[in-house]
Amino acid sequence: MRIAIEAQRIFRTNKHGMDFVALESIRELQKIDHDNEYYIFVSPGEDRCLEESDNVRIIEVTCPSYPLWEQIALPRAVAKVNAALLHCTSNTAPIHCPVPLILTLHDIIFLEPRQSGNKSFYQNIGWYYRRMIVPRILPQCKKIITVSHFERTRILKALSLPEDLVTTVYNGFGQHFYPRKEVEQITRRYTQDKRYLFFLGNTDPKKNVPRVLKAYELYRQKSLNPLPLLIADMKDEYLDAIMKEHDIGHIRPYVINPGYIPNTDLPYLYSGAFIFLYTSLRESFGIPLLEAMACGTPVITSNTSSMPEIGGDKAILADPFDAEDIANKLIELENDPKLYKSQIAYGLQRCRLYSWKKTAESLLSIYKALYSMKP
Repeated sequence: MRIAIEAQRIFRTNKHGMDFVALESIRELQKIDHDNEYYIFVSPGEDRCLEESDNVRIIEVTCPSYPLWEQIALPRAVAKVNAALLHCTSNTAPIHCPVPLILTLHDIIFLEPRQSGNKSFYQNIGWYYRRMIVPRILPQCKKIITVSHFERTRILKALSLPEDLVTTVYNGFGQHFYPRKEVEQITRRYTQDKRYLFFLGNTDPKKNVPRVLKAYELYRQKSLNPLPLLIADMKDEYLDAIMKEHDIGHIRPYVINPGYIPNTDLPYLYSGAFIFLYTSLRESFGIPLLEAMACGTPVITSNTSSMPEIGGDKAILADPFDAEDIANKLIELENDPKLYKSQIAYGLQRCRLYSWKKTAESLLSIYKALYSMKP
C-alpha cells in the first residue's frame, strides 16, 4: 500500500504543535511499518528533520502560499504517486482530492466564538481559511481523526457527523523529555535564575496570557519568596502592551521573555522549572502538559476542555478564567512540600500512558482498515 501523508510545515525551523505531531507520528511509522510505502509531502525548509528510508520517501512541493500549496500543488503531486490514500495532518485538506482522504482535525476552535481579538495576522488568516475549507472537505473524508475524547464529542455535536466517522488517536511526547540533572548549561541561555516558574504562551487568545500575568502579579503578593516567571515564544511589545492595559507593569522586571525556545532545549527548561503553568482557556490535547510531567516538573493546568482528560484525576486544576484561582494553586504547591513531591511522582507515572509509538500503531490500524474496504 502506498500511503501519502501531508506534512507541509515539518521542515520549517520554528515548529509548533501540529508540526511535531506530524513529524513524530511519521518517524514512528517509519520504524514500525516496513510493509507499506510512505510518501511524505512537505514544503522546502531549512530543518531537514526527517530522512528518507526504504519505506519513506520525501517529496518537496514548492508553492508561494499555503492555500495554493494545499488546494492545487498537493493533489497534483499525490495523483502522480498513485497513492492508496492521503492523510492530511493539520485540520485542512484539498477540496478536490484524487484519492480517499483521512483528515486529522485537531480542534474546531475556528467554529467557536473567539475569546478576544488576535493581533497575529498569520493566525487570523488561518482561522478564516479553516472556516471556509473544513465544511467543504468533511463530506469527502473516509475517516476523521482527532486527539482527545473531549474534542471528538465537540466535533460530533457541532458538525452532526456519524459517530463511526470520527475516532480519537492520542498524541504522545518526545523521548528526549525526561528529568535532566545538569540543566544550567542550557537554562542560562534564557535566564540566570536557578529557580523559576515556566509558561509557554503566544498571541493566540486561548493561551490566556493576560490572566496568567495577572495571576503572576497576585502570586508575587502572596508568596514569601516569589520566583521569576519565564515565558517562552512571546514578543516584548506584546507583553508590554498587555501589562500596560491591565496596569501591572510593575511585574515586568520579574518576567523573562527570551523568545522562541528550540524543542531540543525544552527538556532542560522544564527540568529546571519549579512549576510549569499550562492554564490555557482551551486545548484539544496539550502536549506540553505531558512534556513537563515527563521531566519531573509539577504542573498546574486548566479545568477546561481536554486538560482534565489528559492530566488525569490527580492533576492540579485551576479555573483559567480566574486569575486568583491560578495564583492560589501556585501558592498551594509552593507551600506544601508533600503535595509538591507527590505531583512529581504522579506526573512521571501519568505520562507513561502516552507515546508516539502508540499514536503510530493507531494510525496504521486506520490506514489498513480503510484500505481493506477498497473495492
